[in-house]
Amino acid sequence: MLAEVWHAVPEPLRDPVAFAVPFFVLLVSLEALAAHLLEDEEPAPAAPGGRTRPPRGGYERRDALASIGAGAVSVLTMSVWKGLGLVVFTVLFAYVAPWQLPADAWWTWAIAILGVDFTFYWAHRVAHRVRLVWATHQAHHSSEYYNFATALRQKWNNAHELVFWAPLPLLGLPPALVFFGFSVSLVYQFFVHTERVDRLWRPVELVFNTPSHHRVHHGSDPEYLDRNYGGILIVWDRLFGTFTPERHRPTYGLTVPVGSTNLLHIQTHEYAAIVRDVRRAPTLRDKLGYVFGPPGWRPVTAALAETPTSA
Repeated sequence: MLAEVWHAVPEPLRDPVAFAVPFFVLLVSLEALAAHLLEDEEPAPAAPGGRTRPPRGGYERRDALASIGAGAVSVLTMSVWKGLGLVVFTVLFAYVAPWQLPADAWWTWAIAILGVDFTFYWAHRVAHRVRLVWATHQAHHSSEYYNFATALRQKWNNAHELVFWAPLPLLGLPPALVFFGFSVSLVYQFFVHTERVDRLWRPVELVFNTPSHHRVHHGSDPEYLDRNYGGILIVWDRLFGTFTPERHRPTYGLTVPVGSTNLLHIQTHEYAAIVRDVRRAPTLRDKLGYVFGPPGWRPVTAALAETPTSA
């Protein structure tokens, strides 16, 4: 039944993301209008450390346009990566998988969505803990605003996610359903990028990723860093020890603000920083640390040199 309904939909609309685009545009427009009509004239209180931050639910034209532009380009780049992944996944599914799950069974679709969500958690966690991968993911965190437009500020390189999805066709999931599950995850996560929604019903907050949980993930505050990686479900964070509840309004953006709305700079500045650090590193060990260590990693000698001595 599901397969019949799916094939009855025109080909361009079979990707849930393509189907959802008009709703994304509508909701960004409505939220921006609300920000214009409801925004406080008084500036928001400064974040800890004196860093300024925008009003709750605020919009800034250049920032929003940068987010929308990044999303538009990501549609093209992601299509290329997904096309390459589809070739590899089809080979794994057809020639390596010990069995093949039926594409027309509802439970195969459910397994695909759940499996993608589980692998997304680990891919997302790696993206925050390996600097080379963080270099592409950081673009999504670069805005100091938190709104529906920020949800569209997507990375242009999702190659590492393909590696984490590879076990799914190996376990017999049809490749098309793997990509369908990822699209469902992307659509769901659009709706958690807002400050207009407070906490939801407690059972929902217990199981699902919500605006409150994801606001924590976008916070640059020390207590919020590298927390709440979940896509659709927050249970993975609860199970694997990375969950933190929202205790105060986060300070959004990177720990060191990118300071630009230039699309190319937003997407590439961390790669440039890695190149500079690697060139300066005196040993191979240090060079590898700058590439594969966590963001902010420094050699022990450099870290000690940066630590102020007591008087």
